[in-house]
Amino acid sequence: MGRRSEISEAKRALSAARLLTLTGVGGVGKTRLALRVAAGVRRAFADGVWLVELAALQDRSLLEQTVADAMGLRDRSARPPWEVVVGHLADKQLLLVLDNCEHLADQCAGLAAGLLAVAPGLRILATSRHALGAPGEQILTVPPLPVVDPERLPRPGKLVHDEAVRLFVERAALVRPGFAATPDNHTTIGRICWQLDGLPLAIELAAARVRVLSPDQILHRLDDCFRLLRGGSRTVVPRHLTLRAVIDYSYELCSPLEQLLWARASVFAGGFDLDAAEAVCAGDGIDRDQVLDLVTGLVDKSILIRQDQTHGSHARYRLLDPLRCYGRDALPKAEPEMLCRRHRDYYLRLAERGQAEWFGPTQRKVAARTRCEHDNLRLALKFCLSTPGESQTGLRMAGALYFYWLGCGLLAEGRHWLDRALAMHAEPTKARATALWVNAHLAVARGDASRAMDMAQEARDWAERRDEPTVLAYAIFVQGAAAWLSGDSPHGQALLGDALARFETLGEVSTTVAIAHVMVIVVAVFQEHLARAVALGTRARALCERHGEQWARAYTLAGLALAEWRRGAVAQASAHTQEGVRVLHAFHDTFGTVLLIEQLAWIVGAAGDSERAAALLGAASTIWPLVGEQPLLGSPHYLAVREACEQQARRTLGDRAFRAGFASGADLDIEQAVAYALGKKAEPATAAPTGTSTSENPLTKREQQVAELVAHGLSNKDVAARLVIAQRTAEAHVERILAKLGFTSRTQLAAWITQPGEERNP
Repeated sequence: MGRRSEISEAKRALSAARLLTLTGVGGVGKTRLALRVAAGVRRAFADGVWLVELAALQDRSLLEQTVADAMGLRDRSARPPWEVVVGHLADKQLLLVLDNCEHLADQCAGLAAGLLAVAPGLRILATSRHALGAPGEQILTVPPLPVVDPERLPRPGKLVHDEAVRLFVERAALVRPGFAATPDNHTTIGRICWQLDGLPLAIELAAARVRVLSPDQILHRLDDCFRLLRGGSRTVVPRHLTLRAVIDYSYELCSPLEQLLWARASVFAGGFDLDAAEAVCAGDGIDRDQVLDLVTGLVDKSILIRQDQTHGSHARYRLLDPLRCYGRDALPKAEPEMLCRRHRDYYLRLAERGQAEWFGPTQRKVAARTRCEHDNLRLALKFCLSTPGESQTGLRMAGALYFYWLGCGLLAEGRHWLDRALAMHAEPTKARATALWVNAHLAVARGDASRAMDMAQEARDWAERRDEPTVLAYAIFVQGAAAWLSGDSPHGQALLGDALARFETLGEVSTTVAIAHVMVIVVAVFQEHLARAVALGTRARALCERHGEQWARAYTLAGLALAEWRRGAVAQASAHTQEGVRVLHAFHDTFGTVLLIEQLAWIVGAAGDSERAAALLGAASTIWPLVGEQPLLGSPHYLAVREACEQQARRTLGDRAFRAGFASGADLDIEQAVAYALGKKAEPATAAPTGTSTSENPLTKREQQVAELVAHGLSNKDVAARLVIAQRTAEAHVERILAKLGFTSRTQLAAWITQPGEERNP
């Protein structure tokens, strides 16, 4: 496919400079080029290539956290996100792709300069409409696709090889199957691409009109559009005016209601689904039952891009950034604040709906739905905390998302929003007291026991003054967890027992109540009260199962497995731990996943399988840095067990064999470590290349799954979410698939997948 010269030039520049910024006007294809360059150099980076998408990020203070999230760093320590990222990258050989930096140019420049100074093996590839201005930055301006002057057209058979023409034909075929360049239309297509200065986004927008117009009609309308812009002369016009003109053209071809929906949809960050569009964009001229038809019309015109949802059969839609900015500018002056409030109200309801549904059978759907709306939730929280009079709503929303912060491994971001909201809303209310104990629980989970105790005490004081028994029970639970994890076992045990008794009296059932049971189970195990621990574990598991709760049930199984292991029921303990690994990994709970991988090492080691124990300890050692400064939260109870497991394995295997087993586990990434823990064969990081042509399918079962999803139009990010794997792993699968089949594009792969098996011959 095209852009070969630009890809080669970018690779050369990246080999010489540690920071390369691809610049160019909106719609010129900077992101697409950056991803192709990154894929081409991936093998040169032992620790991989990581994409950080910044277009939807509106809160500049979350830049470092967004980078950490993109790299899978679910840090549970009290360190700031900057320290987490620096600590992770310091010894890595890695390429970081920062995409769409223009609205955060100063922050991205500072980030790049700071990271490159402390991470000698790091290189950064950025995309931006203008230079970042960072020290040592090398700039590569991305040109439009080359186009042929209509006055110097080559003979007909060769024009279809032009990159711009090929892009037009590919996009046109998506809206009008069977469309192709022919001797009758190829000159016209070439003129269209030349008229559009070879800008990929402009070409794609024009090609979408093939659904209702012929190429001749499209060219005629473009000629009219540009004649107005240029005063009838073909003088050189800045390319941003070319893009503006073609977007104007696309806008004018929309109906008035489609134009209004386009403008209103610009309020969303990242993407949105039909329910959100109906709730936020309907009213004041658009009836709710018109929204579906209007969305359909905008999809047909390639204004909205359809994306598959990661839960259920829902679809999501998004505006490319130039189209979103255009829509925002087209909004009537009275509408922006009204839309922001509607947007905030919708996502507040979504957060509170998730809170209500979390402890139930749809928990995984709730997690997936909330994860999809992460950018919009951030935007709604930012609105609340930057708009006078809205801080209490922000406090309510940040507290309602407790299930998401805790259950999906977003502890640092949860604390970010709760800290800000609590600082802005000091009035002693129930909302503040609730947010205090929620934030305190997140602090406990990050190992900040001192701060957790202070916040829980404030919530407890308020609850005792106001006679609020439910808030009081939760505050006491958090205090108990903080005390036990910091080593004060007697005090922690007393507080946890008190909290459980209060929950039982109140008839309170929730994920946190189940976690309180887990804490009491673990305390009982380490006090050798094993019969009590098993009884508590059985009761807690039954509580979760009655309500269909899965996340806390996995932790309950972990606690129960500890008790069974200490009692000698190794097979049962191993089975419970493995089930816990499977569930927590599906929730993207990296801490829970590595905790149970570590626990499985203890169990199999005690059963005599020291080689497997060493490998699991090695696998855990690689994952722990992703979730915090100290393994096992620095808990003296857990660390003592870990030390005993390691010493026993060393004695059994000998030091040399132990180190070899440990190293074999440390070589696994998180996906492979989970597979190994579950007793499956860990797929190697790289597959042997196949240089032969064969009609047999050369793909593994997993690669076949990935290929089929790519053929259905899913991005690497969507593939990762659908298969519950890391985005980095999905990217690696796609790269290996293309290499195995000898393909250079996802389009070729899609065509190959749709062929009958006997006709496939890459």
